[in-house]
Amino acid sequence: MEELANKIIAWMREQAALAKRKGVVFGLSGGLDSAVVAVLCKRAFPDNALALIMPCYSSETDIEHARAVAKQFHIPTSTIALEGVLDSLLRVLPVGDYEPATKTLAEANLKPRLRMLTLYYLANRLSYLVVGTGNRSEISVGYFTKYGDGAVDILPLGNLVKRRVRELAIHLGIPKEIIKKPPSAGLWVGQTDESEMGITYEELDPYLLAGEAGDEVKRKVDAMIMGSAHKRATPAIPPF
Repeated sequence: MEELANKIIAWMREQAALAKRKGVVFGLSGGLDSAVVAVLCKRAFPDNALALIMPCYSSETDIEHARAVAKQFHIPTSTIALEGVLDSLLRVLPVGDYEPATKTLAEANLKPRLRMLTLYYLANRLSYLVVGTGNRSEISVGYFTKYGDGAVDILPLGNLVKRRVRELAIHLGIPKEIIKKPPSAGLWVGQTDESEMGITYEELDPYLLAGEAGDEVKRKVDAMIMGSAHKRATPAIPPF
């Protein structure tokens, strides 16, 4: 695990050098992936790593976990509350005669997109790269918000399935309560990754790594991969 951590750290430094950036900024949500990214960023850029805690009607437990990670690993943070921004935006957006079922997801996706704007503002001011927290499991099936948490400069965990990220977290000394809690994007109260995807990481990871899964899991994952292909591609351009 230490060899893996060092390889990721060296790669991050290389990416920053290629982009002529002095350091990195990232969101610290209190979840497993962001905690791992935070520690790697701090090790890669001891004096130029900034964690943003960006509550937007977020779980108090998640905020406490984010602060605990920052304190344990001596990571500089800035807390930027986005509830007021979200409320103001919702007040000016048209209500319209839209399908009611789309309301929850459309509004929830505003949260990671507001966080993206905030991260890039600080990145521009500091000449930093924006570091994403997505892992291979999430990226493969499109479990991220397009132009939200998917809009970043580098993804250091992008080749690691969730199980591997958890192993790395244990090695790095991430608090056990963060490692053990159900993964969640925090989009609404009670929301978890696995309930929203309709599949567990224990089912997903073996299929991504070795094609091992039951027929129903294969069918579901294949459909998710195909349906989210647009999220992993640059915008389509006519072939003429």
